[in-house]
Amino acid sequence: MNNPRQSSFRRILVTRILLLFVPVLLVGEIVALNKARSSILRTARQNLTESAISKGERIDDAIAILKANLQSVSKTTVIPSDSPIQEQEILTQLRQQLPASIECIQLTSLLNHKLIASSCGDREIGELRLPLPSEGIDVKAIFLPKAGMTGKRNTQNQLQVVLSAPVFNSRRNSVYSLSIQSALYQQTRNPPGSLTGAMVVIAEDGTILAHPFTDWVGTNINQHPHASQIKSIIKNAITGKNDSINLSFTQDKELVAGYTAIASPLTQQQQQKWIVLAVTSVENALFGLEEIKLILIVLTVGLIGASLLASLYLAPYLARPVEELRDYALNIHSHHAAQPVPHNFQIREFNQLAQALDQMVERLKAGSEELEIAWKEAKSANQIKSQFLATTSHELRNPLNIIINCIRLVEEGLCDDREEEMEFLKRADETTIHLLGIINDLLDISKIEAGKLSVVSTPIDLRQLLLEVINLQSVNVQQKGLQLKCELAPQAIPIKADAGKLKQVLINVIGNATKFTDTGSITIATEIQSSNGKSQVVVAVKDTGIGIDPTQQHKLFRPFVMVNGTTTRQFEGTGLGLAISRNLIELMGGSITLESAGLHQGTTLKITLPLIDISLLAVPNKEANVGDVGFSSGNEPVKASRYPSLQESVGSSSLGIAKSVKIEVDKEKFPKSQLLFGNETCEIRLSPLQTILVSLPKGGVCANGTFKR
Repeated sequence: MNNPRQSSFRRILVTRILLLFVPVLLVGEIVALNKARSSILRTARQNLTESAISKGERIDDAIAILKANLQSVSKTTVIPSDSPIQEQEILTQLRQQLPASIECIQLTSLLNHKLIASSCGDREIGELRLPLPSEGIDVKAIFLPKAGMTGKRNTQNQLQVVLSAPVFNSRRNSVYSLSIQSALYQQTRNPPGSLTGAMVVIAEDGTILAHPFTDWVGTNINQHPHASQIKSIIKNAITGKNDSINLSFTQDKELVAGYTAIASPLTQQQQQKWIVLAVTSVENALFGLEEIKLILIVLTVGLIGASLLASLYLAPYLARPVEELRDYALNIHSHHAAQPVPHNFQIREFNQLAQALDQMVERLKAGSEELEIAWKEAKSANQIKSQFLATTSHELRNPLNIIINCIRLVEEGLCDDREEEMEFLKRADETTIHLLGIINDLLDISKIEAGKLSVVSTPIDLRQLLLEVINLQSVNVQQKGLQLKCELAPQAIPIKADAGKLKQVLINVIGNATKFTDTGSITIATEIQSSNGKSQVVVAVKDTGIGIDPTQQHKLFRPFVMVNGTTTRQFEGTGLGLAISRNLIELMGGSITLESAGLHQGTTLKITLPLIDISLLAVPNKEANVGDVGFSSGNEPVKASRYPSLQESVGSSSLGIAKSVKIEVDKEKFPKSQLLFGNETCEIRLSPLQTILVSLPKGGVCANGTFKR
């Protein structure tokens, strides 16, 4: 069903390409412009600094040339002292000897300070300062007349100086002063984009000697705004630094200036310096940026158009496979015949997608078959549940009936004597314990399913725990007339586990072996193995019982599942023991496995647990007692509360290795008992069907009912 808010793949592809490409182009253009602006401005500042240095050198050169010319003329010109002075002749003579670029030449008498001859009218070009240096030249700057003052204004030559030198008469007396006026630098109009800049000359005391604005010439920088910037330039230039700076002589107009410093040519300021600046506007410095901007705009428009054409070309090329796969997926339910998925696209990823879609369809078909199988298994599981409920009800009902009947017989006084009453009460007690075990199994399995079953692991001796469990289970074993063979390691087996839970598992495992074995033996053995650099102990419980069909072995560790209902009815039980045991062993970091060659070929169950450092075990402070093991001959019931005992005396060895094992046998009750000796195992035969094989420490012997090292 179409949604008006949704869009087609082609449209989204075109718009996304443009939305991604256009901002990238614009950002790239902005970055490129900023980079170009910075580069051009940096180049302009370098050029302006070089231009300022060049202007300063030209001023020094002009002063030196003027001094040389004036000194040469003043020394070669001699004015007669006896004859009258001819002004025209003097001016003609001086003009021929001086360069044509000199604007004004004046000859002044030192006696009466009268102007004798002048090439620029009667106005004196500068105030005469006496005394004149006898060998040197007096240099002073002159400024243009201010607005509103009389005098000729020259808007081109803005940096002008007057040089004065003494002229001698025929008697070698200094009676005249020769003064010349010349421009040191003439402002020229620079074309747009020129980076030579306009010249600004500022004296060290802040007097502006040359400036593009003629009104500023002769003023002090303190009279103008931004004086602090000029002072910083003067300070840097005096220290010998040649650099550039951004400044502003006028409001709302940013300028760039390079600066340098030269020695002041003025006679009265020979210890001071002039700061020469080459100034231009930022707009003029970035004149070439406009061309770059135009190129970038054209390039951006072209790239946007190219991206639009590329997206329009790529959209059908990319969208067509998606549309074909869409059509196949939408119509797959209406295909009456098995049609192949569209493939052979020119793009590998779409072919892979088509292959994945084909595999998905196959998996859906297989999944439907699995669902059908699962439905059948669910029906089977429902039957198993019903069978389990029936078995559990039977297991709970029978003990309850026994308990009720035993108690009622005692309560109603139907027993013949006290001994018979105690027998019924004992039977009720044993049945109660059996019923409690069933209920505990049900509670444990419920905790396992709820994830609330936990263990508290502590360092324990597995060998000692096994001996305790064997002591408890040996009575049931000998009551069925089975052999109990124990092949335990001679030393302590340190593990970290929950002693109570592990004891529960061992009792359940040995109990199952006893339950499902009618004749033969039950062997309990331990073995130390190494796997992946870690040591572990394997406890093997092997019986010669009914065995298990290999096809049914995987079901044994599932809760509520037994091999078949016949076995359940014959041997009783709820089928929870192995499921609980597996979860407990896994919580303690171990594993439990079961092996059987087939029916009536026995079963071997192995419990694997990791070993720990033996130093973590608590040192025993008393002898370890194996416990009492009871036996009876034939079918004679066991009624005594104490049975012949198998005791193990523990020596002072830190590993808990047994020094001796003593066998106490009731010779009157078992007159046919005999001892069979072996290298590491001692077999105690108490009756034809009752035998215990106990592993001896290495080097031990068995004689007279006592094991010795």
